[in-house]
Amino acid sequence: MKPEEDIRVLLVEDNPGDVRLIQETLRDAGDRHLTLDHADCLKAALEILGRDEHDLILLDLSLPDSHGLETVEKTEAAAPEIPIVILTGMDDVNLGLQAVRAGAQDYLIKGEITGHLLIRAIRYAIERHRMQAALRILSLIDDLTGLYNRRGFLTLAEHQLRLSRRKQSAFYLIFADLDGMKHINDTWGHKEGDQALIQAARLLKDTFRGSDIIARMGGDEFAIIAVEPAASSAEQIAKRFEDNIAAFNAHSGKPYRLSISIGVVECIPDNHCSLEDSLAKADTLMYRNKAERKKAWG
Repeated sequence: MKPEEDIRVLLVEDNPGDVRLIQETLRDAGDRHLTLDHADCLKAALEILGRDEHDLILLDLSLPDSHGLETVEKTEAAAPEIPIVILTGMDDVNLGLQAVRAGAQDYLIKGEITGHLLIRAIRYAIERHRMQAALRILSLIDDLTGLYNRRGFLTLAEHQLRLSRRKQSAFYLIFADLDGMKHINDTWGHKEGDQALIQAARLLKDTFRGSDIIARMGGDEFAIIAVEPAASSAEQIAKRFEDNIAAFNAHSGKPYRLSISIGVVECIPDNHCSLEDSLAKADTLMYRNKAERKKAWG
């Protein structure tokens, strides 16, 4: 999206105080290319969406006539071509995350919204949604896991690199490898190996935000771009991933334990940051992590 393009946003929120907050925040941000419309319930929102064109929906999940993930599902069903950004309170952060996993582009916590954050979230969501739509058309999706394939990842990653340079915002590039894949295939068969890859993909989706770029690069290798590094450190990302894997292993009932090695590189947007070099660095760190794991296992 070019900065000078006009953007029409539909705010779906029944709390008058929160409506005023969003209106004042956008007014203070001074983006003269953005127009805000308002609906105070889902029924009214769907009527507006059926009548007028909008570029993005700011959606509260607790409305008088709809609540929770059902609100996202109904809105997406009515307007699948329009990206959704969720508005949530501090007590509903987990619900916001679930909504993102269900298809929303992002979520914002009402008490933490600033003009800069809101404008960036709106513009990023629109760009990501457009790119995702283009990728779906080009079928750049891995058939087994439903993640992006290598070609899809490289396309989106180059786009994210250009976007980060323009916005002067860093991102994390993560390379991951499923440990012991040959042993799983040789011992329990390739069908079980496929299931291990599918579960690894699910764990990656559970670990990262819906706005992040997750891909199966081929075989047992995965790559991820986390577009908001300020939200978590590399150590926090690794810990969250390990916790999700441990929780899966504790209840999976599988005859093997799933294990995934990762390498994390922070990409600073400058002319010297190339995707190829960052992938190589993350790959090296991943293999170092894999070697440390083998040593720890004895």
